[in-house]
Amino acid sequence: MRGGFVIKSNSMDIWSKKKRSAVMARIRSRDTKPEWIVRRYLFSRGYRYRKNVKGLPGTPDIVLRKYGIVIFIHGCFWHGHEVDGHLPHSNIDFWRKKIERNKQRDARDKEALKQMGWRVMTVWECQLKPAVRKQTLLEIEYHINHTFLERFELKTPRLYDMGGHEEASGMVAEGDVEYGKK
Repeated sequence: MRGGFVIKSNSMDIWSKKKRSAVMARIRSRDTKPEWIVRRYLFSRGYRYRKNVKGLPGTPDIVLRKYGIVIFIHGCFWHGHEVDGHLPHSNIDFWRKKIERNKQRDARDKEALKQMGWRVMTVWECQLKPAVRKQTLLEIEYHINHTFLERFELKTPRLYDMGGHEEASGMVAEGDVEYGKK
Protein backbone atom coordinates (compact mmCIF):
# COMPACT_ATOMS: atom_id res chain seq x y z
CA MET A 1 0.00 0.00 0.00
CA ARG A 2 1.31 3.46 -0.93
CA GLY A 3 -0.39 6.75 0.02
CA GLY A 4 -3.79 5.15 0.61
CA PHE A 5 -3.71 3.27 -2.70
CA VAL A 6 -3.90 -0.49 -2.80
CA ILE A 7 -1.58 -1.99 -5.36
CA LYS A 8 -3.25 -5.24 -6.38
CA SER A 9 -3.91 -6.38 -9.87
CA ASN A 10 -7.14 -8.18 -8.99
CA SER A 11 -8.60 -5.40 -6.81
CA MET A 12 -11.49 -3.41 -8.24
CA ASP A 13 -11.05 -0.46 -5.86
CA ILE A 14 -8.04 1.83 -6.15
CA TRP A 15 -8.12 2.70 -2.43
CA SER A 16 -7.74 0.66 0.73
CA LYS A 17 -10.84 -0.03 2.84
CA LYS A 18 -9.74 2.61 5.35
CA LYS A 19 -9.20 5.27 2.66
CA ARG A 20 -12.49 4.37 0.91
CA SER A 21 -14.32 4.66 4.23
CA ALA A 22 -12.80 8.10 4.84
CA VAL A 23 -13.77 9.26 1.35
CA MET A 24 -17.35 8.00 1.68
CA ALA A 25 -17.71 9.56 5.15
CA ARG A 26 -16.96 13.00 3.70
CA ILE A 27 -19.92 12.88 1.33
CA ARG A 28 -22.48 15.29 2.69
CA SER A 29 -26.22 14.90 2.64
CA ARG A 30 -26.89 18.63 3.10
CA ASP A 31 -25.52 21.83 1.61
CA THR A 32 -24.16 20.03 -1.43
CA LYS A 33 -22.98 21.96 -4.48
CA PRO A 34 -26.15 21.15 -6.48
CA GLU A 35 -28.27 22.42 -3.57
CA TRP A 36 -26.22 25.61 -3.38
CA ILE A 37 -26.69 26.22 -7.11
CA VAL A 38 -30.48 25.96 -6.90
CA ARG A 39 -30.78 27.89 -3.64
CA ARG A 40 -28.57 30.76 -4.82
CA TYR A 41 -30.56 31.03 -8.03
CA LEU A 42 -33.93 31.01 -6.26
CA PHE A 43 -32.79 33.57 -3.68
CA SER A 44 -31.38 35.87 -6.39
CA ARG A 45 -34.76 35.72 -8.16
CA GLY A 46 -36.61 36.76 -4.99
CA TYR A 47 -37.89 33.39 -3.79
CA ARG A 48 -37.69 32.76 -0.07
CA TYR A 49 -37.56 29.24 1.26
CA ARG A 50 -36.64 27.02 4.16
CA LYS A 51 -34.08 24.31 3.76
CA ASN A 52 -34.03 20.75 5.08
CA VAL A 53 -37.37 20.93 6.90
CA LYS A 54 -37.33 17.98 9.29
CA GLY A 55 -41.07 18.08 9.98
CA LEU A 56 -41.90 17.00 6.42
CA PRO A 57 -41.51 13.47 5.02
CA GLY A 58 -38.09 12.99 3.44
CA THR A 59 -36.72 16.28 4.84
CA PRO A 60 -36.98 18.18 1.53
CA ASP A 61 -33.91 20.16 0.47
CA ILE A 62 -35.96 23.28 -0.31
CA VAL A 63 -39.45 24.17 0.91
CA LEU A 64 -41.32 27.05 -0.72
CA ARG A 65 -44.28 27.23 1.66
CA LYS A 66 -45.89 30.22 -0.10
CA TYR A 67 -46.05 28.22 -3.32
CA GLY A 68 -46.87 24.85 -1.77
CA ILE A 69 -43.78 23.32 -3.37
CA VAL A 70 -40.97 21.16 -2.06
CA ILE A 71 -37.82 20.48 -4.04
CA PHE A 72 -35.56 17.47 -3.71
CA ILE A 73 -32.12 17.71 -5.25
CA HIS A 74 -30.94 14.17 -5.81
CA GLY A 75 -27.48 12.86 -6.50
CA CYS A 76 -27.61 10.55 -9.51
CA PHE A 77 -25.64 7.78 -7.79
CA TRP A 78 -27.31 7.78 -4.37
CA HIS A 79 -30.87 7.97 -5.67
CA GLY A 80 -30.45 5.63 -8.66
CA HIS A 81 -31.06 8.02 -11.54
CA GLU A 82 -32.07 5.92 -14.54
CA VAL A 83 -30.27 8.24 -16.97
CA ASP A 84 -27.01 9.03 -15.23
CA GLY A 85 -26.75 6.61 -12.29
CA HIS A 86 -24.34 3.69 -12.20
CA LEU A 87 -23.23 0.95 -9.85
CA PRO A 88 -19.68 0.55 -8.54
CA HIS A 89 -17.70 -2.43 -9.82
CA SER A 90 -17.13 -3.79 -6.32
CA ASN A 91 -19.71 -4.99 -3.81
CA ILE A 92 -22.40 -4.78 -6.47
CA ASP A 93 -25.08 -6.63 -4.51
CA PHE A 94 -24.75 -4.28 -1.52
CA TRP A 95 -25.00 -1.14 -3.68
CA ARG A 96 -27.90 -2.45 -5.74
CA LYS A 97 -29.92 -3.15 -2.56
CA LYS A 98 -28.91 0.16 -0.95
CA ILE A 99 -29.89 2.25 -3.96
CA GLU A 100 -33.15 0.33 -4.40
CA ARG A 101 -34.04 1.04 -0.74
CA ASN A 102 -33.25 4.73 -1.34
CA LYS A 103 -35.56 4.77 -4.38
CA GLN A 104 -38.38 3.12 -2.42
CA ARG A 105 -37.95 5.58 0.45
CA ASP A 106 -37.96 8.52 -1.99
CA ALA A 107 -41.19 7.29 -3.62
CA ARG A 108 -42.84 6.78 -0.22
CA ASP A 109 -41.83 10.27 0.99
CA LYS A 110 -42.96 11.96 -2.22
CA GLU A 111 -46.33 10.23 -2.07
CA ALA A 112 -46.78 11.31 1.57
CA LEU A 113 -45.99 14.91 0.62
CA LYS A 114 -48.49 14.82 -2.24
CA GLN A 115 -51.14 13.48 0.16
CA MET A 116 -50.40 16.49 2.38
CA GLY A 117 -51.09 18.83 -0.57
CA TRP A 118 -47.50 19.65 -1.58
CA ARG A 119 -46.24 19.78 -5.15
CA VAL A 120 -43.01 17.81 -5.36
CA MET A 121 -40.15 18.66 -7.71
CA THR A 122 -37.12 16.47 -8.23
CA VAL A 123 -33.94 17.95 -9.66
CA TRP A 124 -31.13 15.56 -10.54
CA GLU A 125 -27.49 16.41 -10.03
CA CYS A 126 -26.74 15.85 -13.74
CA GLN A 127 -29.33 18.50 -14.64
CA LEU A 128 -27.20 21.11 -12.89
CA LYS A 129 -24.06 20.50 -14.95
CA PRO A 130 -22.89 23.72 -16.64
CA ALA A 131 -24.14 22.74 -20.12
CA VAL A 132 -27.78 22.39 -19.01
CA ARG A 133 -27.88 24.35 -15.74
CA LYS A 134 -29.49 27.53 -17.08
CA GLN A 135 -32.32 25.60 -18.76
CA THR A 136 -32.97 23.56 -15.60
CA LEU A 137 -33.09 26.65 -13.37
CA LEU A 138 -35.47 28.40 -15.76
CA GLU A 139 -37.73 25.33 -15.78
CA ILE A 140 -37.76 25.23 -11.98
CA GLU A 141 -38.76 28.90 -11.88
CA TYR A 142 -41.41 28.36 -14.55
CA HIS A 143 -43.04 25.54 -12.56
CA ILE A 144 -42.93 27.55 -9.33
CA ASN A 145 -44.65 30.51 -10.99
CA HIS A 146 -47.11 28.34 -12.89
CA THR A 147 -48.11 26.52 -9.70
CA PHE A 148 -48.53 29.81 -7.85
CA LEU A 149 -50.70 31.28 -10.60
CA GLU A 150 -52.74 28.10 -10.81
CA ARG A 151 -53.41 28.17 -7.06
CA PHE A 152 -54.09 31.92 -7.08
CA GLU A 153 -56.54 31.55 -9.96
CA LEU A 154 -58.44 28.83 -8.13
CA LYS A 155 -58.77 30.96 -4.98
CA THR A 156 -59.90 34.20 -6.59
CA PRO A 157 -63.05 34.73 -8.67
CA ARG A 158 -62.59 35.98 -12.21
CA LEU A 159 -63.14 39.70 -12.46
CA TYR A 160 -63.52 39.66 -16.21
CA ASP A 161 -65.34 37.74 -18.89
CA MET A 162 -63.51 36.56 -21.99
CA GLY A 163 -66.77 35.94 -23.84
CA GLY A 164 -66.69 32.20 -23.36
CA HIS A 165 -63.27 31.77 -25.00
CA GLU A 166 -61.45 30.59 -21.90
CA GLU A 167 -59.24 27.62 -22.61
CA ALA A 168 -57.63 25.39 -20.07
CA SER A 169 -53.87 25.43 -20.18
CA GLY A 170 -52.34 22.20 -21.41
CA MET A 171 -49.28 22.68 -19.18
CA VAL A 172 -49.72 21.89 -15.50
CA ALA A 173 -46.99 21.32 -12.94
CA GLU A 174 -47.49 17.69 -12.03
CA GLY A 175 -47.26 16.36 -8.53
CA ASP A 176 -43.77 15.05 -9.24
CA VAL A 177 -41.76 17.01 -11.78
CA GLU A 178 -38.44 15.75 -13.11
CA TYR A 179 -36.48 18.02 -15.37
CA GLY A 180 -34.60 17.17 -18.50
CA LYS A 181 -36.63 14.08 -19.45
CA LYS A 182 -37.33 13.87 -23.13
